Amino acid sequence: MNGFKRFLAGVAVLALAAAGPAAAEQRHKPFIRGADAGADLAAAVAAVKQKLAGGGFTVVGEYTPYQGTTIVAATSEALKRAAAATEYGGFGAAVRVGVTRAKDGVQVAYTNPVYMAHAYRMQGDLAGVRAALEKALGSQGEFGSGEGLTAKELRKYHYKFMMPYFDDRLELVDYPDFKSAVAAVEAALARGAGGASKVYRVDIPGKEQAVFGVHLSGRGKGVEECSGDEYIMSRIDFKPVKSTPHLPYELVVNGTEVVALPAEFRIAISFPDLSMMGSNSFASIMCAPGAIQDALVAAAGGEVEDD
Repeated sequence: MNGFKRFLAGVAVLALAAAGPAAAEQRHKPFIRGADAGADLAAAVAAVKQKLAGGGFTVVGEYTPYQGTTIVAATSEALKRAAAATEYGGFGAAVRVGVTRAKDGVQVAYTNPVYMAHAYRMQGDLAGVRAALEKALGSQGEFGSGEGLTAKELRKYHYKFMMPYFDDRLELVDYPDFKSAVAAVEAALARGAGGASKVYRVDIPGKEQAVFGVHLSGRGKGVEECSGDEYIMSRIDFKPVKSTPHLPYELVVNGTEVVALPAEFRIAISFPDLSMMGSNSFASIMCAPGAIQDALVAAAGGEVEDD
């Protein structure tokens, strides 16, 4: 009997060893909660900007998408280098920090650079950028998904069958050259086309690429309310720890083209556990993908087609 027990123990050890690498594969979540920030929202925003600057980041924009929330966008030389090394790396050229008044005080949270690097298929994993953010803003751990996703899952991510992948980008408008494309986007955002306004712009070094963060108000001519940041977040950002760093949406000017990510991907990558049906689900924002696309076409300087 003792010999048989030793045999079973050996088999168990071998099985664990064989399963070890797969079982230990690291899983990632979209956001990281920073250190607690007291009760004063304005003071917390000022402190976040100061800490980002002290940590080697450049604040490129901020906005208040709705009452009680401020989003601060920042970049760094490391982020811009990583963006330049990837064809559509502009989508990952900025980190987003949400400062949100909640029941437990002012929450600070930010996008997880490692998660986003894999989701946007960037070279490397931006672990150094994550370490710099954690040093500057603190860390109470990742959140935004129950189990998280592996690097492999993120790099081929889509929400459900027949839903878009990262490379199923929306081709919004095409221009004769990069300079005119950037100028057209700047002009459209300045006049609030599609209910959109500029939050930030980051130019990617060494290539004809620029990323714009845009506030979507949902109040543009011919654009449904449900394209708006507040409309969407009021329905799906319902948990105690807020996922406000989901905002803002991005437009990327890449050479002559202006592109964006379809809402079915861009929203899902921030809310991968969101149910398809029921309360606080994707069904509750069913009108959003088409409305967001129309808003972004207008924000890119294009004409929205009438239904």
